[in-house]
Amino acid sequence: MRALLVVNPKATTTSERSRDVLVRALRSEVDLTVAYTRRRGHATALARDAAADGVDLVVTLGGDGTVNEAVNGLMAGGDKADNRPGLAVVPGGSTNVFARAVGMPRDWADGASMILEALQEERFRVIGLGRADDRYFTFCAGLGLDAEVVARVEKARHRGRTSTPALYLRSALAQYFLESKRRQPPITLERPGERPETNLATVIVQNTAPWTYLGDRPVNPCPDASFETGLDVMALRELHVPSTARTAQQILARQPHPHGKRILGLHDLETFTLRADHPIAFQLDGDYLGEREKIEFHSIADALRIVC
Repeated sequence: MRALLVVNPKATTTSERSRDVLVRALRSEVDLTVAYTRRRGHATALARDAAADGVDLVVTLGGDGTVNEAVNGLMAGGDKADNRPGLAVVPGGSTNVFARAVGMPRDWADGASMILEALQEERFRVIGLGRADDRYFTFCAGLGLDAEVVARVEKARHRGRTSTPALYLRSALAQYFLESKRRQPPITLERPGERPETNLATVIVQNTAPWTYLGDRPVNPCPDASFETGLDVMALRELHVPSTARTAQQILARQPHPHGKRILGLHDLETFTLRADHPIAFQLDGDYLGEREKIEFHSIADALRIVC
């Protein structure tokens, strides 16, 4: 089996020594080539070239951004999951939502051991993906407040701050109370054959659960989301303090069940469109992608083979 290991050298939980250990371990099972990312979007190009070259497996060592880029590269090769290289994910970021969602342990060494065992047993899992316009995502997307928080965190990281649950929490509180425009909700959700849902303040889209983690605690706006179903949506109709605080408490609960007259919850959607009356912050798999006024979402079933 031919494999490509895509390494983000800025991965926060690994060192050069640990990467060397991983490379030796993988080479005991596969014919391995190693490539290091040098810029944003590089993992997409590396995975796309690997697919075109007939590589059987792409392994990523990095966070959710590296995974997302690699997935988008792999989806350019072949029209079915069996015609594309498989994907294995070694957790190397600060949160690793996707790796944890497919059952990988948080520690990179334990994750590598699990991948080696799966390769020996030829154990794969086929999952569905989401697509926002022309870009695929593995676990979540957001238009509005959560994307604004992601943008704020990215700015802090560029200033040298370390990505931690505390940084995300402080950023969320600062964004909500100091920056967010709470009046005149600007977003509309449109579905084929249904009346539009108007006056939405912020929208979260999930391809699986959880949406993210706050340390060890899963955060679950759409607890029924799954790789085996369509896309789930949770939207807030307003961002007033009492209702927003109540919703935050609900999604952080041990058995989350967000509900209330100010919440829109939709399950297993195949396709829908979000429109805004002005450009609004947009994120995909935890990466800020700028501001958008319109995004078309699709659920792509049986899209990718995962080693896990």
